[in-house]
Amino acid sequence: MKKVVAMILAGGRGKRMDILCHARPKPALPFGGRFRVIDYTLSNCLNSRIDSIAVLVDHLREEMARYLTDWYGQNSRPRFFRILPPGSGSYRGTADAVYQNRHFLERSGAELVLVLAGDHVYQMDYRQMLAFHQKSKAVATVGVAPLPPGEAHRFGIVHTGEHGRITGFEEKPRFARSNLASMGIYLFNKEALLQHLAEDAANPDSPHDFGYAIMPNMSRAGRVFAYQFKDYWQDIGTTEAYYEASMGLLSSRSTLKMDGQWQLFSGDTLRSVVSEPQVGTVLNSIISPGCVVRGRVENSILSPGVWVDDQAVVRNSVLMDNVSVGFHSVVEQTIADEDVQIGSYCFIGFGDNGTGRGITLLGEGVTVPPHTAVGRGCTILPGVKPDDFTAGAVLPGRVIGKRERALPMF
Repeated sequence: MKKVVAMILAGGRGKRMDILCHARPKPALPFGGRFRVIDYTLSNCLNSRIDSIAVLVDHLREEMARYLTDWYGQNSRPRFFRILPPGSGSYRGTADAVYQNRHFLERSGAELVLVLAGDHVYQMDYRQMLAFHQKSKAVATVGVAPLPPGEAHRFGIVHTGEHGRITGFEEKPRFARSNLASMGIYLFNKEALLQHLAEDAANPDSPHDFGYAIMPNMSRAGRVFAYQFKDYWQDIGTTEAYYEASMGLLSSRSTLKMDGQWQLFSGDTLRSVVSEPQVGTVLNSIISPGCVVRGRVENSILSPGVWVDDQAVVRNSVLMDNVSVGFHSVVEQTIADEDVQIGSYCFIGFGDNGTGRGITLLGEGVTVPPHTAVGRGCTILPGVKPDDFTAGAVLPGRVIGKRERALPMF
């Protein structure tokens, strides 16, 4: 196999992720209990025997770099691992991010460049894509996946001809003529990539983005092919998509395997499992090391350090690191960010927000005082403390911040 270097784009802001990415880059978002979103792409590289990896960081780059340093310290299998921030300012787009690091590519000695998104969740053996790329004599290959109806506006859409050759590439079209979505996985012959990046950098009108500029131009100019991937892949672009993907992990039909031969690697140092007796009930849930469950957990995902007290109930929810649920409290259809403290006799996620749906979001560090009800579809902003609640309830669908009080009990 030709020498390959992986360039992982991990500078995204996660603008559609609401308060979940208020103070963290999207690739660092917890997913699946004790893992982070970027762990899946990094693990794909290691399991595919790609041991030359560079991660391009930008938004909240210091936090991202700290996690990546920890990750490499615990998983020193990559032969070569680099963290690459912008030379100055910020990257102007995904293509500009790689272009700014062209000297790294030139010195890498690689013949092929695998450009990956650091904010997707999937399991893929890149060696199969590499074999397809070489067999097709391609200049570039795009990983694609079939879309469900109505999702085209969120993705780059690929049109293919004979043998999968790409004849058109539209980024987030309003009306799509194909159901094949770009997965944000690109494999390039290095010299061709560097040439197109240089041409793009010289164009002042370009958005300097792979989907909007590089791939449409390359597909018109040369042999660019689509590699179809039919296994598990999720672009977690919104809070709703994040919640649904998390709940999907608990389905018996999920094809994402979190153990076995395809090993998942993490940069988090797992806490020691607390030695207290686990006298509670756990049904169809992912419980991470270091959790204590004394109450009942159903169809939920708990990250390390979560405490569920006696007679408390957690249903259909995602609780991140160090969340505590007090005595006799109920948490339903909720995402609780790190270090959330829920007092006793609370009800989080109650009622109907008028749609029959809705996810309650508790921001990082929120403290919910005892005897408080927070409705379905509410958002409690990060750092909210007990004084920001009045005794009573937060009606479904409301947003509570430091300057807005909850409504009295009704």
